[in-house]
Amino acid sequence: MAERLASIFGTEKDKINCPFYFKIGACRHGERCSRLHNKPAISQTIVIFNMYKNPAAQIANVDGQTLEIDEKENQQQFEDFYEDVFDELSRFGEVEEMNVCDNFGDHLAGNVYCKYYADDDAQKSQTNLHNRFYAGRPLVVEFSPVTDFREARCRQFDAGECSRGGYCNFMHLRQINRDLGYALFGSKYRRRYRRSRSSSRDRYYYDDRDRERDRYRDKDRDYDRDRHRDRDRSRDRHHNKDDRDKDRDRNRDKDRSRDRHHNKDDRDRNRDRDRSRDRHHNKDDRDKMERDRNHHHNRDDRDKMERDRNHHNNKDDRDKAERDRNHLNRDDRDRDQNRDDRDQNRGDRDRDQNRDDRDRDQNRDRYQNRDDRDKVEQRDRHHHYRDDRDRNRGDNNNNNNNNNNNNNNN
Repeated sequence: MAERLASIFGTEKDKINCPFYFKIGACRHGERCSRLHNKPAISQTIVIFNMYKNPAAQIANVDGQTLEIDEKENQQQFEDFYEDVFDELSRFGEVEEMNVCDNFGDHLAGNVYCKYYADDDAQKSQTNLHNRFYAGRPLVVEFSPVTDFREARCRQFDAGECSRGGYCNFMHLRQINRDLGYALFGSKYRRRYRRSRSSSRDRYYYDDRDRERDRYRDKDRDYDRDRHRDRDRSRDRHHNKDDRDKDRDRNRDKDRSRDRHHNKDDRDRNRDRDRSRDRHHNKDDRDKMERDRNHHHNRDDRDKMERDRNHHNNKDDRDKAERDRNHLNRDDRDRDQNRDDRDQNRGDRDRDQNRDDRDRDQNRDRYQNRDDRDKVEQRDRHHHYRDDRDRNRGDNNNNNNNNNNNNNNN
């Protein structure tokens, strides 16, 4: 059981561990992946996520097609970026291999993989680079399980036949020119460059059924071929070194014998020739130093322009925010002023309404009082007339009674 689990570890048959993370060091599902991502505690390889900003990836549309860009200028910018990052990473130890992904997917876009010869150098690099800033963005650095990039790179991309383009799930490693590679890695780059060229000519097409079998078969064949090639090259290198040493000793003895027999004029002529050659060499060295200085100056100028542009952008954003805030404050003041005007108009209308109601009530009371007075006077007048009538009626009755009594008496 243990042997079977060990044989399928990191393959498509492994249902527990993620094969893509094991081979590539990144997974398109990220933390949502249903399989485990076994992150190593220490490794020779570190990965800096999304460090390189590819202009082609930034202007890519949803169909995966890119707009027209200047490839020569884009390649020059990439090589400047590669040299700058290599100089910084080589400060922590000897770099065996450094690769930059040219994919468009978020999990691989711009990832920089750096493999050191020693684990301690990789640990020192990861400790010093984590949470540092590059081009105004923080760096996220982790140890990567990838140690053999032949398993992680896309073979179809190396052969120029990848149908998925920049959204492929295998590494599309961007190459630098040979002169820069020899300047950075020395003779080790020549062997790696020839190996990459030979592997790019191999065009294999894998299906899902035979992929695992072909992968192990190719791995064994590549290992044997590389071992025999390295042994042949080592033997040829030793033979060439011995031949060069013999030729150099023979030429040195010949030159010494000739110099002993030459006269003073020949020595002066040789001295003049050597001085002329030294002058040319010094001139070439000065030209090279001048080119390097101009290159660093141009890079510093670009960094300064980038910082100035970011500063101006931040200033414009602050000015825009200040204008928006002032505009909002002015709108708030206008709204408060309109509300105060409405409240004042409403108060004036209420006061006018109260005054009209008070005048109307006073008029009504005044008319009511006058009507009451008229009614009282009319009632008093009516009572007065009635009293007079009753008094006259009583007097008349008395007179009649007196007259009757008088008549009776008579």
